[in-house]
Amino acid sequence: QDHRVRSHFGSSGILRTARHSPHSTSIVVMRTLLTEETLKVPKGCKITVKSKIVEVTGKHGSLKRDFKHLPIELFLSDGGKKVVARMYFAKSKQGSMLNTVC
Repeated sequence: QDHRVRSHFGSSGILRTARHSPHSTSIVVMRTLLTEETLKVPKGCKITVKSKIVEVTGKHGSLKRDFKHLPIELFLSDGGKKVVARMYFAKSKQGSMLNTVC
């Protein structure tokens, strides 16, 4: 019998490994562990993030948005100079939610 192994990615992005035997087929699913977007804070703006509620204050006024409905992690880094939004185990449509935030 021939037991060579072939690997290829199918149309769904799943790595399929199949032996040339009719009874041995295994499927390995590759997952995205972490998706992260970073946004630099412009000069003259002040941003506060508290439990997924973001408040931005600048020279034209202030804006307040609530992101509690999104399954993301939202925080400030570099001493308030960057806003970081993270999502774990996101698929393609879920990962597009990060573009809404950042």
